[in-house]
Amino acid sequence: MPGRIQFFSLFLITVSFACSSQETLPLTWENIFTKNYGVRQAAISPDGSQVIVTARTADQSGLFIIASDGEDEARFWTEGSSPVWFDDGSRVLYSHQGDLWTKRIGADARPLRITKDNYGERAARPSPDGRQIAFYRTRSGYNDIWVVPSDGSAQPRQVTKRSMADDDFRFAPSWSPDSKQIAFYSNKADYWEDDIWLVDVATGNERQISKKLMAMSTPVWSPDGSKIALMAVAKDEYWYEDLSYIYVLEPEKGIEEILDMQIYATDLLHNHTVTWSGDGSEIFFPYQERSEVELWRVPSHGGVATRVTNMGGTFRGYHASKTASRFVFVRSTPTRGNEVDMIRATGGSAIQLTNLSSKWQGLVEPTEISYRSYDGLYIQAFRFDPPGFNPRNKYPTLVMVHGGGTNTAYKQLNLTEQYLAQKGYVILIVNYRGGSGFGRTFQDLSINDWGHGQALDAAHSATFIRQQSWSNGKVGIYGYSYGGITSMAAISQVPDAFDAAVPMAGIYDFGDAYTNADRLGKIFTKTGHSGSPEEKPEIYAISNALSRVHQVKTPLLIMHGEKDVRAPFRQYELAVEVLKKEGKVFESHSYPGEPHGFRNPMNRVDMYQRLEAWFKRWLR
Repeated sequence: MPGRIQFFSLFLITVSFACSSQETLPLTWENIFTKNYGVRQAAISPDGSQVIVTARTADQSGLFIIASDGEDEARFWTEGSSPVWFDDGSRVLYSHQGDLWTKRIGADARPLRITKDNYGERAARPSPDGRQIAFYRTRSGYNDIWVVPSDGSAQPRQVTKRSMADDDFRFAPSWSPDSKQIAFYSNKADYWEDDIWLVDVATGNERQISKKLMAMSTPVWSPDGSKIALMAVAKDEYWYEDLSYIYVLEPEKGIEEILDMQIYATDLLHNHTVTWSGDGSEIFFPYQERSEVELWRVPSHGGVATRVTNMGGTFRGYHASKTASRFVFVRSTPTRGNEVDMIRATGGSAIQLTNLSSKWQGLVEPTEISYRSYDGLYIQAFRFDPPGFNPRNKYPTLVMVHGGGTNTAYKQLNLTEQYLAQKGYVILIVNYRGGSGFGRTFQDLSINDWGHGQALDAAHSATFIRQQSWSNGKVGIYGYSYGGITSMAAISQVPDAFDAAVPMAGIYDFGDAYTNADRLGKIFTKTGHSGSPEEKPEIYAISNALSRVHQVKTPLLIMHGEKDVRAPFRQYELAVEVLKKEGKVFESHSYPGEPHGFRNPMNRVDMYQRLEAWFKRWLR
C-alpha cells in the first residue's frame, strides 16, 4: 500500500471520469492550491482485476473503483480514504471520519463501521485470515498497535507497549502470513534508533529482531513467513534518504543481512516499501535515478537488479496484486498530474487507467541542464522558460532549492514553477550536492557540511545564470523546508549572489533546533552533524546561518507556520530577532495553527502571493 508523506504535503487526488468535458484551468495561486485534483492512493485487488482509488474531484471526494485492464472508467464507490483489500478480495478496509470502515465488493454492499471514537486510527491493515484489523493510535501516549475484530463485534485492544514516539507517524503494522504475529518498527530499545520488533497478537509478547539497521520502510513478510524484507540503512552510517539498502531478516535464525545488488532502493520520504513475488523468489522495489523513479526487480537471495518500468516521471505510491503479477502506480510528470498507471510483471509498457487530474493551461516541459559549481562538480538543474521565450531577450530568474536535503527535486508536476515561468521568470530548480539520485558518493558530500557546499551550489547557479544571454542580471532564490535552509545559507555565505530571497519553513540554527524539533527532526539533525551540538560544536558552526546574518545583503521575505515542529517555529523567531538587530532589509510573516506541511490551502495561497509580490518588487 502507498505510505505517507513525511516532509511535505501533497494535495493530489482525482476528478471524475467525465474528463473530456473538464475545464482546462489557468494557473493561479488559488487554483493551484484548491483545485489541484488528481489521484492520491491506489490499491489493486489481490487477483489484480480491480483498483480502488482515493480521489477528489470538483464534485466528489472519496473512493473510486476501476478495472485494471483500462477498458472502463472510474466510478465513485464510497466516501473515505486509505483503502486496503482483504486477502480474499471480498472486502476493502478504509478510513472515514477518523474511524475504520469496511465495505464488500458488490452492487448492494453497504459500509460497515468498525470503530467509533476520537483517537484517529491510522495505517490500518487486515489480517491475512480476514478476522482482525491492526492499526496505530496514540491513546496510550505512544504510537502503539491495536487490533479489532474485522466485523466490529468487540472493542479494540492494545497489543504493543510504547512501540514508538507519539510524534512519529511513519509506516504500518505488518501481519505474518499465519495472522499470529505483527512486525513493526520501534525505538523502545533506544530513542535514536528504529528497530524491527515482533509481537504475538494473542499474548502481547514482544521481541526485537534487528540490531544493525535503521528502518526506512514498513517491514514485509515473505509469502512463507520465514523472512522479512524492508528498506533500511545501517546504524553506523549516515541516515540516508532515498538510497537505502534492502535488508532481509530471518527472525527464527537471527539473520539480519543486506541484500547484495548493484544499486540501492528508494523509500522516497518513507513512502515506499518492498514487494515479494508470489513464490518469494523475487523482490520488487522503487529506485530513483536523476529525479525519476522506476520499479526494479532483484532475486530475493541477491544478485543483479534490473529495471521493470520505463515510465519516466515520479511515482509516490505503488501497490502490487497478491502474486505481484500486476502493479499500479500513482505517477505524475512535469506536464501531467497524478494518475493511476498499471504494468504487468511480464513487462511491456504501462497502461494509464485514469484520466482524472486537473488540466492546466500553458504547461511546458522543463529543460534538463547541468552547470559547473565552485569545485568543478556539475549540478543537475531543470529550467522552465516563460511563454515565447527568446534567448535574445532579457529575463529575471528565480532559483528554487528543494526540500529534504538528502532527497531531490523530482520530475513531476511543479505547478509553482510553471506559474512563475508564466509570469515572465526563467526558473531553475537546482539539485544541489547531498541529494539522492546521483550515487552514494554524491550524497555523502553534505555529511558534516550542511548549509555550506549546498549553499555554494545554489550561489554558483546565480553565477551561471548571469553568464547567459537571456539573463537581465537579476536573480532570486526561494525554497521550503530544507529549501528554506539552503536559501538562508546561500545569502548569508555569498552575499552578492542573489537580489532577493524567500526562505520558508527553514532551520537556521541546527544547534537550537536539536533541542525542540520533533523526533525525526532531531534524528535528521544529529546524523547530519555526526552527533549532538555538545559533541560536534565545530560542525554545527558550519550550518549556523544565523551566525552569518551580519553578512547578508539580500532583501528577504521569511515565512513560517506557527505550529511547525519539524523545523521549529522558534527558528523563525530567532531569525527575525537577528535580522532586526542587524538592521537588514526584510519582511516576515507567520501563520497561526500551521504545521510543517500547511493544512489550510488558503494560507498557502497567501504565502505564495507574498512570494510573488516580493520578487516583483526586487527583480523587475
